[in-house]
Amino acid sequence: MSGHDRQRELPGCPPLPGRAAAEPSGLSRARTLPARYYQDHFAEMLAFVIREYRPVLTGPDHRLIEAFRALDADAQGLYVRLANRKGRVFRAGKLNYPELGDLDLALRSLRRSGWLGVPDRRDVEHVLRAVTRSELHAALSSCRPGIPPGLRKADLIELARAHASPDEWLTSQLLRGLFALRRTSWVRFLLFLYFGDAEGGLNRFALRDMGRVRAKAGLEGFEPRFSDPQEARNAFFYALKLRSAGLGLPVDLSGWPEPMNDMSARLRDRLAVTLGRRGEAAGQTDRALAAYALGTGSECRERRVRLLLSAGHKEQAGECLDAWLADPAGGDDLVVAADLRDRVFGRKRTTPATDLLKQADFIDLDDAWAGAAERGAVDYFRRKGIEAWRAENRLWRTLFGLTFWPLLYGPGKPRARSPFDRLPPGLEDTSFYARRRQEIHAVLEMFDDPDRARAQLLKTSAANYDTPNGLFRWAPDLMAAPGALVVHANGSAIATVLEAMARDYRRMRHGFPDLLVVEDSVPRFVEIKADGDALRPNQVARLVQLRRAGFAADVIRVRWRPDPGQVYVVVDVETTGGRGPQHRITELGAVKLRDGVVIDRYQTLLNPQRRIPSRITRLTGISEARVAAAPVFSDVADSFAQFLKDAVFVAHNVNFDYGFVQQEFARLGRKFRRPKLCTCASMRKLFPGRRSYALAPLSREFGIDLARHHRALCDAEAAAALLVIIQERRNAGQTGQ
Repeated sequence: MSGHDRQRELPGCPPLPGRAAAEPSGLSRARTLPARYYQDHFAEMLAFVIREYRPVLTGPDHRLIEAFRALDADAQGLYVRLANRKGRVFRAGKLNYPELGDLDLALRSLRRSGWLGVPDRRDVEHVLRAVTRSELHAALSSCRPGIPPGLRKADLIELARAHASPDEWLTSQLLRGLFALRRTSWVRFLLFLYFGDAEGGLNRFALRDMGRVRAKAGLEGFEPRFSDPQEARNAFFYALKLRSAGLGLPVDLSGWPEPMNDMSARLRDRLAVTLGRRGEAAGQTDRALAAYALGTGSECRERRVRLLLSAGHKEQAGECLDAWLADPAGGDDLVVAADLRDRVFGRKRTTPATDLLKQADFIDLDDAWAGAAERGAVDYFRRKGIEAWRAENRLWRTLFGLTFWPLLYGPGKPRARSPFDRLPPGLEDTSFYARRRQEIHAVLEMFDDPDRARAQLLKTSAANYDTPNGLFRWAPDLMAAPGALVVHANGSAIATVLEAMARDYRRMRHGFPDLLVVEDSVPRFVEIKADGDALRPNQVARLVQLRRAGFAADVIRVRWRPDPGQVYVVVDVETTGGRGPQHRITELGAVKLRDGVVIDRYQTLLNPQRRIPSRITRLTGISEARVAAAPVFSDVADSFAQFLKDAVFVAHNVNFDYGFVQQEFARLGRKFRRPKLCTCASMRKLFPGRRSYALAPLSREFGIDLARHHRALCDAEAAAALLVIIQERRNAGQTGQ
């Protein structure tokens, strides 16, 4: 069956005799969670916190733990369910947790013991979200007559905030059926100690149990985030405010305590940026400035300077810039602050991003690579005989992880904060460099000898392959780009960048250029930008940083042009039915072209390892008997992949054919990624106004032979003829003919 004549998806059928059905690889079955999984997860979290954070927990914390444990199982389960939801005001009649038995009994138990209560002034924002529009309108109208009946709920909420006292409209009538969760701050504090944030909930445990998230087993070998109650509460203050801001709740800008550690400072800066951005979006410049002034991070400082300038306060902006330059947080700060100073107080009129884009070279890529410009650029360089790899953040994260593996994961390594920590301990803040500075510098000395460095990295990779690490993903070609960099680059330049990452990994792990290119043994980092792509501030900072370290690093801009040297492979598949994992390919046909000339062909029947419906046989002529002795896809995968090498994948309704081929490779545990071009979509764009863009009508209109329609090679030949027509029209458009 061809992509241009899609069939309705058929139910699964048994495999053909004589061939074992292939089991899709890499697909794990969903695991069923027990009915009260959330209760088990809360108990697991609570036991961990009691074990690891006993010095941080105060008397009130311990009393609440005992009070919670004194509840019956249903009451505990209901409270955990509700505490894991957004908000803290709920309607009793809308609860539906059948596994908990008598919900009314559990609600009464929680009310008696103080875990639930009647909503009051503390819960105003949550009540506004819990009630209906008509309920809120009635409550406000009782104290503010004349409110129009057609107002949206969002408008009513603004009226309630700005023009009415909660004591007036927070009536018993409005609150009927509602209840408020109490002691939620205590639960959030426990989650904060465990996860290091107050924004998420227990769902991460469920993802772990379903195999979606990796976590360390057991409760041994952890180091608490805090050892002092005051330090923990200081950080929690900002985490809780940040959660409220994320829920859209009002957050006061007064009473912010001075951060007591890096984590508190980081949370404070995130909160200041969130509230500042919110103020800007609402046109509240003074509030935005006040919020940004509470932070010391680079984004806070930059936004404050820009707002001051836009408000005409140039002198105050200059004072902020001077203070920023005197105490930068890192290399990114120096780039951004110095640029602002030069453009505002000097003669420079353009940004570093603009300068980099103006200085950029251009390369022409076939527009089949649109949406995959980086891969297209790699293909461009390789076809010119120049070594090139996708690099971006993966290269530097891999190099960082393998270089410092013994310090991050070996004997004497820092201990994790919780089983869910993604990054190795010490990289969430600056403690890794602070604690192990001398060892870090000793390790970096190996880059003075490229052969020694490459051998050590290969040894580390082989010894630890497939070990989860949170820094990079293992792959067979993992060392290709890092190995080339180590061999060809100046060792001190590599060490300079890796040291900066060790100092502040969180800031430095993003923004590296897209490609590593090695020409005449000289490495060069390249950021690829197509029309409309902007250079982000951290990308500018990385380019500047790489240059300062001694690397060639710049931007290349892409122009989309038909490339006569580009190889295209036009593919058609016949299948057992429509889309879906139960359907398989019965025939492959492919035609290879360069510059409009057919240079090769590929055709084979395939045993689909399942029944072929009779209507598919009537359509294609391919029967079970004809494919019984045919190869299965795994037999031809290598030859077909080689036929497609370095080519653009083309088909009529390309996503259909591409999807089936990709699915067949996935069954073998292999990735399949090629640039795609659709002859159907291209004909619609270049030849508008046709009644039908199916393969058969187009073939008739353009005089293309389609004698054996619904056979793979014949359909591929017809689509290849359409591709030639498409390319001629595109080329005519480029030359203005």
